Amino acid sequence: MRLIIPPGMEAATARFAYAPGLISGGFLFMAGQLGRDDAGEVIADPEAQITRAWENVRSILEAAGLGILDIVDITTFHVGLREHLPVYRRVRDRVMEGHTPPWTAIGVSELSHEGLIVEIKCTARVPRAAP
Repeated sequence: MRLIIPPGMEAATARFAYAPGLISGGFLFMAGQLGRDDAGEVIADPEAQITRAWENVRSILEAAGLGILDIVDITTFHVGLREHLPVYRRVRDRVMEGHTPPWTAIGVSELSHEGLIVEIKCTARVPRAAP
């Protein structure tokens, strides 16, 4: 097993015993990613918050030597699922570059901090040639 900690997530890893990603058995398993700014504050604008969560997903993939096309499964957790689904899909479609792995969207009553509307959890395949 190999822990994946992209630049910028080191403090959260040390402070909260947080594992952004872990490679095991030929797969990268990710912790759910949120839309917070560099100071850790929740981003209020829904599109910007969702975009940032996807940027965090991408940074974990890149730290593991992977890319968007290596994602094999997506689970998302949404506060206000029906309200925010159109903007989520717009951002996701832009990020995913036409790639369409299985996706499960789950509506929840709350996430870890007030104002968060989405948490994105992905699993990616690690090709044999990847480190």
